[in-house]
Amino acid sequence: MYLAPLNYDRYFRKVFSELTIAKRFLEDFLDVEIQEIEFLQNKKSISDDASRTYGIEFDFRCKIDGFYVIIDMQQWHKTDVVQRFYVYHALNSALQLEKLPKKIIPLVENKSRKVHDYGELLPVITLIWMVHDTFGFTDDYIGYTLAPENVSEFIKKDVVWKNNNIKELLAERNKQKELLTNNNRNLDFLSSNRLIYAFQKNIVKNKKYKKYYDWFELADKTLRKVEEKREYARYEQDKIFAEVIRRLLKSLKEPESEEYISNYEEYLHGVQQYDKSIRREGYKNAVKKLQPQLEEARV
Repeated sequence: MYLAPLNYDRYFRKVFSELTIAKRFLEDFLDVEIQEIEFLQNKKSISDDASRTYGIEFDFRCKIDGFYVIIDMQQWHKTDVVQRFYVYHALNSALQLEKLPKKIIPLVENKSRKVHDYGELLPVITLIWMVHDTFGFTDDYIGYTLAPENVSEFIKKDVVWKNNNIKELLAERNKQKELLTNNNRNLDFLSSNRLIYAFQKNIVKNKKYKKYYDWFELADKTLRKVEEKREYARYEQDKIFAEVIRRLLKSLKEPESEEYISNYEEYLHGVQQYDKSIRREGYKNAVKKLQPQLEEARV
């Protein structure tokens, strides 16, 4: 094996602990130029009372230019992955309360009250790097933002699209565009928050050669244990990717690395096998329930 697998938690964190690497990855994926980036605490404790404490740990958490960003690596399918990262996404907003400035609201009789200035709250981008699962999508990634319900209803209503009057259809579309572009009271903040699922399997397969393609291709090669050094030659021409390779190679030489990789692979295989058994059992139960209908159809 030439490199440690970038998709494994330990090595992912070792690589992205270097801010210049994290900055470049985010610039390539989000197609932006980042002026400023800083690390934020990845492990947080959240308490709702004195008797219970909930802990949460992000793979990577940072602040860039006016956005809070989470990157999390997911190796296999989890049934709760959508809800899990919705919570992470929301928490990355809520955790800003720690540093949110306070403003003074004047009250009657020369009194006042200090409250958080929620106008200073920054949007959040949550990027989930899916290694194996694709959610049934064929696209490189899928992003979600908050949008007016009317827009969603407009798209879903078949009756709207059966209208042959193009002028009426365009007029309705313009109404929806007005909803989307209404920035009164900072409504655009809602759509600035993004929850993105990136699918490594699709990106490598689609080969669109976007800026982010090289990151996922390199990760895929390390995951498949590609040994030929020439397979990594073109990456080493780039300063940032050369540093990624150096870190992965150095990590592989650590005394406990071989045991870690072996245990990680055994764990992943076990989880995937369990997932297969659940799907297999579900299929059997579904066939059993449909059996009377199938027999009736044969008659």
